[in-house]
Amino acid sequence: MPVKTPRELFVQMLSNLRQGTERSTKLVQEFTQGVQDPDVKEALEARIFVHQKILDTLDQCFKIIGEQPMKVSSRLYDAFVEDFRSEIADVQNPTARNLFILAKVSQVVHHRIAEYRALIAAADLSGHYAVSVLLESGLADKVAFVERTRRLIETITQVKTAERIAAKSAQVA
Repeated sequence: MPVKTPRELFVQMLSNLRQGTERSTKLVQEFTQGVQDPDVKEALEARIFVHQKILDTLDQCFKIIGEQPMKVSSRLYDAFVEDFRSEIADVQNPTARNLFILAKVSQVVHHRIAEYRALIAAADLSGHYAVSVLLESGLADKVAFVERTRRLIETITQVKTAERIAAKSAQVA
């Protein structure tokens, strides 16, 4: 569908964010099934819960601007999911699998952060300040999730490194 006005572009971008959030929720649910670590699983399940709140917030954005979400292309998402499924099948080690899943989830979230930033600017330009506030709250959730994911990756790495060092020390002794 050709985009003729800034408003149409805004609706298309907001629709893309909403549809992407919906699909991301399903993807995180799929990721969660492959996780062995209870901390990682719990973090991903919390993410699913937050995604539901974000979907409600995005629906409120559409209500404010008096539009309905439109159907948008999902080729990028589909390619990402296809790559994920083929790559995860090759990762056999549970720790490596957890790190791979966290890295992929983080990758998706970074993409969403960029979308949020562009949409916030577009909402400001179009005079929809209430929409900007709602989008800022979604952006804050995404940034917080990325930071928590980074910390979780660091913790997993530190624990495994300490275990490896302890095992080597035990061999020497």
